[in-house]
Amino acid sequence: MNHLKPTQLRASPRTLFLSPQDVSAIVGHQGIAATLQGLARTIEEDFLRWPSFDKSARLASHSQDGVIELMPIADASHYSFKYVNGHPKNTTKGLSTVMAFGVLAEVATGIPLLVSELTLCTALRTAATSAVAARTLARPGSRVMALIGNGAQSEFQALAFHHLVGIEEIRLFDLDAQATAKVMRNLQHNPDAAKLRLVVCTSIAEAVRGADIVTTITADKTNATILSADMLTPGMHINGVGGDCPGKTEIAPGVLLAAKVFVEYEPQTRIEGDLQHMPADFAVTELWQVLAGQQAGRDNAAQVTMFDSVGFAMEDFSALRYVYAQALAAGLGADIDLIPPLADPKDLYQLIRPLPAQSILNAIKGEQVEMA
Repeated sequence: MNHLKPTQLRASPRTLFLSPQDVSAIVGHQGIAATLQGLARTIEEDFLRWPSFDKSARLASHSQDGVIELMPIADASHYSFKYVNGHPKNTTKGLSTVMAFGVLAEVATGIPLLVSELTLCTALRTAATSAVAARTLARPGSRVMALIGNGAQSEFQALAFHHLVGIEEIRLFDLDAQATAKVMRNLQHNPDAAKLRLVVCTSIAEAVRGADIVTTITADKTNATILSADMLTPGMHINGVGGDCPGKTEIAPGVLLAAKVFVEYEPQTRIEGDLQHMPADFAVTELWQVLAGQQAGRDNAAQVTMFDSVGFAMEDFSALRYVYAQALAAGLGADIDLIPPLADPKDLYQLIRPLPAQSILNAIKGEQVEMA
């Protein structure tokens, strides 16, 4: 698998642009399983060098209908940011709930190396991150997962847990039966999910009954209670993905009290995650500490664990450097002139400096010749 190490990204005076079609081509060329595995490996590599990143919580602009966010992060060599929205009512207008793009730049010069779509990449990196956490925290041998919320990211979660964690049965529930039918259409006869059993459930309680792992990934911007403490069973792992901004939660406080809770970046999760239910001194562990061997993960087979995932900028950094490397290797994407070409880098005005009269006449004559 070709993917660049953090110090191997090549600088260029031009900027590579990756469209949704380019990212789809990367996935099509590699296959979904290999893409998820590559992303998971890259994300885990970056978690293991967590202290090397300049980190901050994302900048959010909230409105009545949704949120628009900027997610910046940098290490000593590269800087990235993601622009992303979350507008649950968008689907009624024929628009995606989540839309995103991102930039990867060189720290030494500020040159933007890559501008890429991140709508598809966000779904892929979120699923890969969920799988990295579950491999670390869930009981070995977990084979059954409940998937509560069957919207745009659900197939990615299902496939990541199938290929990276070993899940063999997915128990599906959504208040919108058409969303569940969509998942069934996409996965039922899909060779990537040939060995995955899909079970449609009529309630959350039915879906979580007997599940080793529960993934919640709903979109409504409300303080909902998708999972409550009475639904827990010993040894269960909860992958809480849908609570990702202030006022938007899925998990009842009793679940967090009953579980050992893990997060990405604690300052951000306390504001945005299901953790916002809890007092400021409620104990959590950042996932990187477990991956690096600095803190324990699951303490015993009967313990309930929870990954309160809100999505962090480092995961987008990982995704951007991964697709950049894949695109360079495959010759995908288009070079764009995002930065002005300057003969004299101190003379920006040259781009709009009035042309001499003779140059204008020559340009007109040339145009006339072309028209003739």
